[in-house]
Amino acid sequence: MTYSIEIIAEKGSAEIQEGVATAARTVLELEAAGRGSLSIVLTDEDTLRKANRQYAGIDRPTDVLSFADGEQLPGEDGIYYGDVLIAVPIAEEQARAGNHSAFDELVLLTVHGVLHLLGYEHDHPEAKDRMWSHQEAALLTLGIDPGIVKEQE
Repeated sequence: MTYSIEIIAEKGSAEIQEGVATAARTVLELEAAGRGSLSIVLTDEDTLRKANRQYAGIDRPTDVLSFADGEQLPGEDGIYYGDVLIAVPIAEEQARAGNHSAFDELVLLTVHGVLHLLGYEHDHPEAKDRMWSHQEAALLTLGIDPGIVKEQE
């Protein structure tokens, strides 16, 4: 399947950008998602705080936000899955607190965000179990210990 993944990097090295793109593509492939595209924005804490306030009504920063789209791409065979915003400084903080690499944390947040674009939620126990199972499978495929997963909101 063909996927287009745009990385908009206000923060993050070339290695991180490549890892994030690989993580997104891996999730799309494992989920047998149809042809399509998505964007991932690696940004700062303030951007996530503003987006969280504007779209979720929560006036605090967060590590990752997903904005699902699902519209057909104009003139193309595929859909636009949406956008994932990741606060790199928060990811780095969480990695230090969890005693693992910032790279692994950013991959985890990417996997989590892309699963949200594909319709996964964790708003009740059954949905959370389902999403965590798919998240774990993606992390294992990417060679990352799923034990780094914290209790995400």
